[in-house]
Amino acid sequence: MKPTTRLLAPGFLKRSLEELKRYTNIVIKQETIYGPSGPYELVNFADPSSITACKTMSDVDIGGFSEVALDHVPGSNDEPAHARFHGSISVELPPDRPEVHRTGYAAWRTKDRPPSIFGKSLWDIDPYTYVALRVKSDGRKYFVNVQTESIVPTDIHQHRLYTRKPGQWETVLIKWNDFVRTNHGVVVEPQSEMLRQRVRTIGIGSIDRLPGPFDLCIGRIWATNKLTEEELREDDRLDQNIPWKGDTAEGTQRLRRTNH
Repeated sequence: MKPTTRLLAPGFLKRSLEELKRYTNIVIKQETIYGPSGPYELVNFADPSSITACKTMSDVDIGGFSEVALDHVPGSNDEPAHARFHGSISVELPPDRPEVHRTGYAAWRTKDRPPSIFGKSLWDIDPYTYVALRVKSDGRKYFVNVQTESIVPTDIHQHRLYTRKPGQWETVLIKWNDFVRTNHGVVVEPQSEMLRQRVRTIGIGSIDRLPGPFDLCIGRIWATNKLTEEELREDDRLDQNIPWKGDTAEGTQRLRRTNH
């Protein structure tokens, strides 16, 4: 069988080599026995091209009027390079779509990653306890959204993005086990565990439906079991004995209250 042009493309070969390198490191460091030796980066917006690996969504898809954009902001003396998720929420209903009863949302997520020689490119975050997000919030309400290779493709695992310092950079840790499975914004019962070995996409959505502008900055997103000393110092947490005191096993109850 002759290799196709797609298989010989530089991007395909690069992804395959990166995956091979990652699998090799897992074996060499015996991470399957002793656990991961470091964090697992999912999204890093330091690279301007990272924006092209993401897509935005809003109620415009059903005739609404919310505006959304995801732009790259170069680094400066005051701030790191990051993505700016911004726009304006409108709850106005489309006059020519009587079947639409609810608008007022905007979101972004990573695109499905192209395959490698190992098949579909999926994240295996099973060895990790937390997802970490380096963000600067405007104080509005947001969800972190995770899609997996589930039986129901429209299922999304969600958790509130609880921030402590609006207007300042901070690191938010959320336990993977605290995410709640939803479908079209409704909590699915009975709950089932996230397929943590087969994560497809991750992203953030605005959920408060308050008309007006929103502005959330995201530096990077990664899976981890703890923050490094540098990350603790960066986030003024060196005096804390636990990674994050705000997110506990109350995810399901909080999400239900938010959705109601």
